[in-house]
Amino acid sequence: MMAHFQDVSKQSSLHPKPAELVSQYGTAGFRANAKLLDHIMFRMGLLAALRSKKTKATIGVMVTASHNPEEDNGVKLIDPMGEMLLQTWESYATQLANAEQEDLLTALKDVIEKEAINMSQEANVFVGKDTRSSSSSLSQAVLDGVAALGGHSKDYGLVTTPQLHYMVRCQNTQGKYGEATVEGYYKKLCQAFIQLINNKASNCTDDQKHLSVDGANGIGALKVHEMESHLKKELLISLFNDGSKGKLNHQCGADFVKVQQKPPTGIEINPGERGCSFDGDADRIVYYYTDSDGRFHLLDGDKIATLISTFLKELLTQASLDLKIAVVQTAYANGSSTHYLENTMKVTVVCTKTGVKHLHHAAQEFDIGVYFEANGHGTVLFSEAAEEKIQQLAENPGTDDEKKRAALLLQNTVNVINQTVGDAISDMLLIEAILAIKGMTIQQWDAMYTDLPNRQLKVKVSDRRVIDTTDAERRAVSPAGLQEAIDSLVKKYKQARSFVRPSGTEDVVRVYAEAEAQESTDALAHEVSLAVYRLAGGVGDEPKPLH
Repeated sequence: MMAHFQDVSKQSSLHPKPAELVSQYGTAGFRANAKLLDHIMFRMGLLAALRSKKTKATIGVMVTASHNPEEDNGVKLIDPMGEMLLQTWESYATQLANAEQEDLLTALKDVIEKEAINMSQEANVFVGKDTRSSSSSLSQAVLDGVAALGGHSKDYGLVTTPQLHYMVRCQNTQGKYGEATVEGYYKKLCQAFIQLINNKASNCTDDQKHLSVDGANGIGALKVHEMESHLKKELLISLFNDGSKGKLNHQCGADFVKVQQKPPTGIEINPGERGCSFDGDADRIVYYYTDSDGRFHLLDGDKIATLISTFLKELLTQASLDLKIAVVQTAYANGSSTHYLENTMKVTVVCTKTGVKHLHHAAQEFDIGVYFEANGHGTVLFSEAAEEKIQQLAENPGTDDEKKRAALLLQNTVNVINQTVGDAISDMLLIEAILAIKGMTIQQWDAMYTDLPNRQLKVKVSDRRVIDTTDAERRAVSPAGLQEAIDSLVKKYKQARSFVRPSGTEDVVRVYAEAEAQESTDALAHEVSLAVYRLAGGVGDEPKPLH
């Protein structure tokens, strides 16, 4: 035990912390300019070793900054079932990262005591990294940290974030979830995809097998390329922004497309053809096409959740399986999608606070929980009971043909999905399979419902904490009078809705508005911004009208 601490001390001096630097472990782990992260990486190696000893399981550490610019990097820890790090441990991460050099051992011992960790328990850590130039030395710092506490590590090298989540779950389920190798990941997903595609609609032509993929010049492009041979030409991918010349996330990737509402640079796509974009670490995906008039159409997380949940609901009906399915959204989900799901598809819709962990948690309450953020990050969760019922029906010799077909489709759908976390590759295969089975074009998918015009604005305030919300961030409880003001403004417009919430990171209040027409939406967004400015301590000039 003491020898380990001496080792930590010695090793830690090779990864010194810049004095005064303060960091915070958030939803995305730590993210900063790569030059400021070496000490944090070493210390996250230490923390991962402790977490592994505590849980008696393998823990993951992913070195990535997702959709941030190339010069940044970051790190997140992965818990035993492939989920995000437990919240109490997020504060330990922040504590360790911020301890000055001479206080590191004290901070480490503090965690060990608080969690009553048996230091003789062995530790196992899986490490992965994205394609950033800084990722190699930073992931080495993580490996050094694990080793300093006598832990074992396995370096997966270049992998997407969801692949590492998958590896951790495979390892801790003793292979029940799959084989903990990149090859095993491709085999499981692609075999399920090919089984699904065997059920494609008779009107599904060969040119509909074609998909253009924007790899954001990141790790996703590399992995799609590796996977292609496993697809047996059942999906024909044209890969753009594959990292050979462009800069990571620069004018490409899911975030760029969603925010700019236009196709990525460097993709050639004919009118009416499907395109999709991954983000930098391939845990988000959005689809799009341009119509014959050259207008750009984005199919975001709401549209994806609608397609998937509709498909699953139809299969459950065909299989006569009594399983409870729900779609989990945040307040940012377009009102049209909520309306379509509840009224046309009769699917339960639940609204939670913004942030993946809230969505994931709510989805676990159902037999089948579909969750996607509007930005394209999401997946589907199946309860153990649901998976068992589907398997029994598929394997029961007495099941009639229609039910058997539905059960087998459900079984393969379970296998094509990465249930640990949003996964662009897995989501892409599922969407492509659904479109083929239903014989649906991207235009038909887009036409399931029409998005209401919406607008997001920011208002600078002196202190964001004056705004407090309830009802999954849809209503403001303070400052006094603000919600009443929003309610009366919303009443002026048709199909209108608006809410405000404080930013998680800066003294800004975010305003969301939607209504039947863009003009009404913009007017509502502006009027709500003014109410926030006046009632919640706005700073600087008061918000100007958009038109």
